[in-house]
Amino acid sequence: MNRSPSHSRLLSLLAAAALASAVAGAAEAPVAARPVNVVTARRAPGASELVLPASLLANQEAALYARTTGYLARWNVDLGDAVKAGQVLAVIDSPEVDQQLNQAKAALALAQANAALAKATAARWQEMAEKNVVSRQEVEEKSAAAQAGAASVRAAEAEVGRLTQLQGFEQVTAPFDGVVAARPTDAGALITTDASRLMLFRLTQRDPLRVTVGIPQTYVRSIRAGLPAEILVNEYPHRAFPGKVSRVAGALDPVSRTLQAEIQIPNSQGELLPGMFAQVRLLLVPVDPPLLVPTNAAIIRADGNLVAVVEPGNRIRLKPVKFGRDYGTQIEIVDGLAEGTVLVSNPSDALTDGALVEPLSPEKK
Repeated sequence: MNRSPSHSRLLSLLAAAALASAVAGAAEAPVAARPVNVVTARRAPGASELVLPASLLANQEAALYARTTGYLARWNVDLGDAVKAGQVLAVIDSPEVDQQLNQAKAALALAQANAALAKATAARWQEMAEKNVVSRQEVEEKSAAAQAGAASVRAAEAEVGRLTQLQGFEQVTAPFDGVVAARPTDAGALITTDASRLMLFRLTQRDPLRVTVGIPQTYVRSIRAGLPAEILVNEYPHRAFPGKVSRVAGALDPVSRTLQAEIQIPNSQGELLPGMFAQVRLLLVPVDPPLLVPTNAAIIRADGNLVAVVEPGNRIRLKPVKFGRDYGTQIEIVDGLAEGTVLVSNPSDALTDGALVEPLSPEKK
């Protein structure tokens, strides 16, 4: 079938128009959005739990030694006994001290007699001096002898007082209410006061107990006296013993960079013992909660740290930020980001400024 030239030309024009329309349609087709997982920058929780290892310590503890020499005559308490302040724990037989005290008392009596005689003599010579019977020099000599006699009395009194105190040390008393934690000496043992002296008792006070813990520098602004605490021990797996921060050091340890805090724990029932290993649990409320994002949202490059922010219109903007502390799964943002900002998690290297994305909620991951 023969076609006229005009008919062929018309077909060519129609084909060209169809091709142009297809090309134009292809040029106007929208760019496909890349699906990405997103997260939101949030402040740290209002309170965080801090658990630290510790050892239980007696509120007071003292090793008791003798202050006088002799032999241990008897002890009145034994290991594990509860004692009261001032209670006699042991008695030391010290005959040498007793004899020295008797001699000192006799010397005091002699000094007092001599002093009384010297004082009376000085008074008589003073009367005679007023009648010009004796010289002034003789009167002064008698007065000086009376003063020396008074000084001898004071010295003898001091010696008697010293030995009386030593004799009082024959009774070993408890300095505070507590429990006998050790009694390493037996009756009949030689008791001395030199460097080789024997410990008589070790006394501990178990109520309250105390714990000293080192608070990491990160949490020092949240620690204060009066802060509640809980003490956990393995021997009571389903129980937490309440305590309270009683004292906080005014400076950090320069080696460990920790702040020493003391916690007191009531222990009226004696369930906890000094020396036990324990854990201290503190509920800390940060003064200024940090802004946190998942660690996988961070983009670390040689020229700086970035995050991929999803802006209105689902366009990407790579924003420089300043990182703070790394908590493992989360990292702190110190500067460059506002709370509530939507970020891309696990951003790929192909993600660039202005890229169109389709944010996926965590449920759609």
